[in-house]
Amino acid sequence: MDSKEAAGTVKKPGPKPLRSSSTKTQYLILYNFVSALLWLVVLGRVVLLVPLVGFGRTYKGVGRFAKWTQTMALLEVVHAATGVVRAPVSTTIMQVSSRILLVWGIVNNFPFLAKSAAYSSMLVAWSVTEVIRYGYFTTTLSGHSPGFITWLRYNTFYVLYPLGISSECWLIYKAIEPAKKIRQEYAWALQLILLIYVPGSYILFTHMMSQRRKVMRGKQPQKVQ
Repeated sequence: MDSKEAAGTVKKPGPKPLRSSSTKTQYLILYNFVSALLWLVVLGRVVLLVPLVGFGRTYKGVGRFAKWTQTMALLEVVHAATGVVRAPVSTTIMQVSSRILLVWGIVNNFPFLAKSAAYSSMLVAWSVTEVIRYGYFTTTLSGHSPGFITWLRYNTFYVLYPLGISSECWLIYKAIEPAKKIRQEYAWALQLILLIYVPGSYILFTHMMSQRRKVMRGKQPQKVQ
C-alpha cells in the first residue's frame, strides 16, 4: 500500500461530510495504527530474543505472531482492488504475495530454516519498514505530516529493502531441496519464484525510488525569483 486518502477538512458550517468518507478515513487510521503496533511487537521480540537465545530459537518466540501479522496484510490487496486506497493493485499484490509465500509456503512448512540468521534479518527488515510505513500513514491520515517520519518512509528502504530481499532469497533457495521430498513440482515452483524475484525486486525497488523522488521534490524549498 503506497498511498491513502487523507481526511478532508471543513472550512465553514454547512452540510455534513459524507459518513462513508469519514468512516473510511477512521477505518484506515485504525488499520494502520494497529498494524504499526503489531510490527513493533515483532521487532521488539526479535531484538530481545536474538541476543538472549540466539538465531536458532527466534522462530519459537515470534514465528507464529509474525506469520499472522503478515497475513493481516492481505487486507491491503482488498483495499487497493476496491478503491479504499489509491494504490496500484499489481505492486500491492507483488509485495504482499511474496511475504505470504515466505511465512506460509517456506517457514511454516520448513521451520528448521528459521534457525538461520536470514530469518531474523528478514523479520528485522520487514518490521522496521512496516513500523515506519504504517506510522507514516497513521500520522498523515490524522492530518499531520512530521518531516522526520516522512524522511524515514522514503529513504530507509535503500538499506532495508536489500536486507529483506537477500534474506528472502536465501530462505527460498534453502527450501528447494526439502521441497523436493514433498513434491517435485513444489521445488520447481520455488525455483521459478526465485528467478522471478530478480525482475520483480527491480520493479518494486524502482517504484519506491519513483515515489521517493515525487515526495522529496515536493519537500525542496522553492527558489526566490
